[in-house]
Formats: sequence, C-alpha cells, structure tokens
Amino acid sequence: MHRRYNEHQQKYPTSLISRLTSSAGSSLRAVLIIAASLFLLIAGCKKDSSTVAPNSVIPVQTTVQAAVNLRSTSGFAILAGSLISNIPTSAITGNIGLSPAARSFITGFGLTEVTGTIYASDDVSPAGVPAMLTAAKGDLTTAYNDAAERTATDIVLVAGNIGGLTLTPGLYKSSGSLQISSGDLTFDAKGNADAVFIIQIASTLNTTSGRKVILSGGAKATNIFWQVGTSATLGTTSVFKGTIMADQSISLNTGAVVEGRLLARIAEVTLAGNVVVIPAP
Repeated sequence: MHRRYNEHQQKYPTSLISRLTSSAGSSLRAVLIIAASLFLLIAGCKKDSSTVAPNSVIPVQTTVQAAVNLRSTSGFAILAGSLISNIPTSAITGNIGLSPAARSFITGFGLTEVTGTIYASDDVSPAGVPAMLTAAKGDLTTAYNDAAERTATDIVLVAGNIGGLTLTPGLYKSSGSLQISSGDLTFDAKGNADAVFIIQIASTLNTTSGRKVILSGGAKATNIFWQVGTSATLGTTSVFKGTIMADQSISLNTGAVVEGRLLARIAEVTLAGNVVVIPAP
C-alpha cells in the first residue's frame, strides 16, 4: 500500500500541488497537501480490497433438478478404467470395478479392506463379470453426460474457490476449475430430503488438506453429483460428500474420507489410507 502511494507521489505531487498552492497561504497549502495525500493513499488501498465474501449463501433456485440416474453404477464405491491402486490401510464399503484394464491393475488391497466385491474385466468367475463391467462403464458414461448436459434458467455460475459458501438445491456450473480451499463447503437442502445438487466442472476439482463438505437442512450425499471434466484430487484428511464422476482420474491423499462414489470414466482411482462409503439412499 505504501509502495503504491510512493509511486503516485513520485509521478504527480510536486508539480500538481505546487500549482494548486502557488498563490495560497501556508495554512491553505498545508490543508491541500494533506487532502491530496489522503486521496492518493485511498486510491491505492482500494485496489487491494477483496470481493469474496466468506460464508455466502446462494439464493434458492426455482428449477428443481432430478437425481442423476446411475443405473448399474450405483452399487460401486469405486469404478475406473485403467488402474485402481491403494496404499493400506483403507476401508471401502461397496463394490470395486475395473474395466477395460485387467485385475493385475488393481493393487494394494488387503483381505479386510473392502466390504463388497472386487471385479475386473478379465474375471472368468462368476460368469458374466466382463459384460457386467462393460455395462456399468456404459451407464457411467450415460450418467456423466446427463449431468454435464443439464440446464436451467436460474443456473448459478461459480468459479475458483467455493470454500466458505453454502449451496442450496439446484444446478451449478464452472467454466474452469473449482477448489474447496479457504473454508468448508455446505450443502443446505432447506428441509427437503429429496433435494438434488449438481455441480458441473469443466476442468479439475481440488480440495485442500482438512477441508470438509458439510450437509445441512436434510441434505443427503446420495443426491450430490459432481461432474468433473478432467480429474479430481481430495486433500489430506479432507471430508467429502457426493458422487464424483470424473472424465479422467480421481486421487485421494492420505486420510481423506468420502461418503459417496469415486467413478472415473477413462483413467485411474488412487487411494492412500482412505475411507469410502456408498451413501445411504
């Protein structure tokens, strides 16, 4: 702030103030100098002010969104295309599926880390696993496209850091990346347990260490859908809610907890001592 003031002072004050005060007395001259200095100081400080208001509440949208139909994908806690890796010890409640990559690309899971079944595209028993996984990946693409193509007359545009916001039911769209970084994110269903939240993200989704997604007003994790145009990364010990449908990959850092699903269309899902639980209906 002081540097900006000095720059202004070097550029303007000597000639400007001398002209204003050449014919004035010493008292008037002092008053004018003080006034000019305050003007320059205030002008410089205004440029540093922030327009981001913490704990903002988004107005209620009138367009009611239907839940994204996950079809056969709904039973998977984790579904990926090229790799599923884990650094023990994680706790996964729900099925795990990998397709088109083979079982050798599922790594790091101990015998007690998954409450559910692990499926891979080259499984020969039970019969029909490859076809089941192909159908599930097709259903994921359908659900991803459904979420990406939703529209509303009162859609809310968001950008950058959405930490500290409270989102009410409806449709949200980002033309770039989104972060939950300088505060926790709250979903408020306003007393409607069936309220649906859809967040369309053109690029990446990232949360920083320790940040939380909080449910309020009857909001349910099963009704929150994150459509991610590239990849998602959840920070260390962060707490996340909702189904992530990423076009590419999903990465969880150490200790991150998810009530939802991790569904990666093309690439991998990577874990490091995480908890992932399919949300209750």
